[in-house]
Amino acid sequence: MSSTLFPHIVFGPVHSRRLGTSLGVNLLPAHGKWCSFDCIYCECGWNADGAGDTQLPSRQKVAHALEQRLIELSGLNSLPDAITFSGNGEPTLHPDFKSIIEDTSNLRNQYAPNAQVCVLSNVTQIGRLDVFEALLKVDKRIFKIDSAFDQTVQKIDQPAPGYDLDKTIQGLMRFKGDFSLQTLFVRGFHNGLEVNNTTPVELDAWLELIQKLRPKEVMIYAIDRATPAKELVKVPLTELEAIAGRVRSLQMNIKLNVAG
Repeated sequence: MSSTLFPHIVFGPVHSRRLGTSLGVNLLPAHGKWCSFDCIYCECGWNADGAGDTQLPSRQKVAHALEQRLIELSGLNSLPDAITFSGNGEPTLHPDFKSIIEDTSNLRNQYAPNAQVCVLSNVTQIGRLDVFEALLKVDKRIFKIDSAFDQTVQKIDQPAPGYDLDKTIQGLMRFKGDFSLQTLFVRGFHNGLEVNNTTPVELDAWLELIQKLRPKEVMIYAIDRATPAKELVKVPLTELEAIAGRVRSLQMNIKLNVAG
């Protein structure tokens, strides 16, 4: 199975559908995914495919790689709009995540003061105080919730044992809406079970969740690359736009980002 992995600590800049010109930072192993989710649509493949590589880059290596790349880009007059933590899995799993965020903010201030420090996270580590404090320090937090129903999350995101959607939502409430909520809409089958977070019941519950969390931005997406589960269907852009229309009807002044 082909997958999109990031073999370097720092990669790009790449053009992001969300963030403009984005310099990526991968805090996970170089040759396989390491994540608290095992999403059926993940471009990085299955967690099991990278089980042989568990080596994480040190805080010092991350800072060095980022500084060197920012110096290079500064010399090319091509500094990024964002420095984004994503990579081969869940970045907040790194034990030095908070310190790395502090280092990154300092390097950003020195070399690319106009760039935002961004984190893409499934917020499974939100119960850790160090992770919560680190996320408060970044400029843009993008948090993934693919359904308001635990059963659907189990099907789509396949979280590690012990995941509690209600606790995750309570953790998100602590940010008082100062984050972007990202949802990937998908239909199809996996392991013989139907997967669909676009049904009327799903959408009604998802909209209620938005009203509860009151995020400042909602990102609505469909599959964009090859997926490890092979019986998934890309949701058409017209449907994504219709979902966005329902968010607008809430009249909550939420910024919308739609990409199919």
